[in-house]
Amino acid sequence: MNSQPTSTARHDSDVCIVGNGAIAKTTALGFAQAGHRVTLLIPPSAPQPPAPQLGAEQPWDVRVYAVNHTAHTLLSSLKVWGALDAARVAPVESMVINGDGKQPGDLAFDAFGAHVGSLAWIVEDRNLNQALDAALKFAPNVNIVSGRATGLAANADGATVTLDDGAVIASALIVGADGGQSWVRGHCDIGLDYRSYHQRAVVANFSCEKPHHGVAYQWFTGHEGIVALLPLPGDRVSLVWSAPDALAETLMRETLSELAVRLAVLSEDKLGALRPLQPECVKDLPLALIRPHAITAPRVALVGDAAHVVHPLAGHGMNLGFADVAALLDTIAAREGHRSIGDERVLARYARARKEDVLLMQLATDGLARLFGTDLEPVRVVRNLGLNLLDKLPMLKRRLMAQAMGK
Repeated sequence: MNSQPTSTARHDSDVCIVGNGAIAKTTALGFAQAGHRVTLLIPPSAPQPPAPQLGAEQPWDVRVYAVNHTAHTLLSSLKVWGALDAARVAPVESMVINGDGKQPGDLAFDAFGAHVGSLAWIVEDRNLNQALDAALKFAPNVNIVSGRATGLAANADGATVTLDDGAVIASALIVGADGGQSWVRGHCDIGLDYRSYHQRAVVANFSCEKPHHGVAYQWFTGHEGIVALLPLPGDRVSLVWSAPDALAETLMRETLSELAVRLAVLSEDKLGALRPLQPECVKDLPLALIRPHAITAPRVALVGDAAHVVHPLAGHGMNLGFADVAALLDTIAAREGHRSIGDERVLARYARARKEDVLLMQLATDGLARLFGTDLEPVRVVRNLGLNLLDKLPMLKRRLMAQAMGK
């Protein structure tokens, strides 16, 4: 892997990937291992990964992902899963969903019922990116360019990305893996539907007095939003609270100790006393639904949040991105020998391959966010009855579990 400063130069490759997150790095690694020449364009302000502190435990990252089986399979095939710090990965053995109101509903899933070892795995963003960075170091046909893109052009012969210093990246395919505010998507004039949920995801980590036994808990609280406590290794949990904007502001003003008291009351002492992990850290992220009108353009494919942003209540935003990468790699590998990797028909096959899966997740997460966002008592009664009924229908539960796990 060669890391070069930007210059008035020309970088030729088969594929140019724009982005600096886990999805962009996974895409770069996937194309490189498939034998393609790759240019990974990262922003000039991108922070360098910190060097691990020898003899000292790294603080727990507040940004975590519930990695499903599709993502696990992809990362394993790229030799990334084995490079993770396994001591910092927590398997999810079961999931318990709790309704609210006078007659709360409950729904539980477990790995035994799904005939798998684990429903998912909780992985820190830092752990994942460090493993990807390590894997990219051994990819000889990956060129990392740091620069700010200012222009994008495509024609029958290929595509170019122009940087602000005059440098040019020429390739057969451009992959936009640059997040919900995608520069690539914007420069392709792809329209989108945007709707704010008027919520913010408040994230923090805690130690718990009682063992969590690998259970992921989720509470639908109506006016206070959706609260999830995800298992971390040891007696630790990660909080993802999708809170209405006003409540999120209150939570961010409070100390983490005050937030821990709120969570202990909400969880009805299932995990005992909660204590903030040191150093105390809490972050919040705005939540919105973003649906681009297309995920391809001439010589361009979008993956990850550039292609879709969904509510995090199911924890599958990142998994959709990994599924995008897997589908793009598979589609291009299966193309006819005379077709370029940026061929219009090849990219159309990728778009078709992702349409149903993405649409189902968008409808499911948006529908659940709307359903559980109301405090009308009749609606609360009906949705809680629905949770209880679904909990007693094993065949339907298994189908839902299979969809969630990406199997």
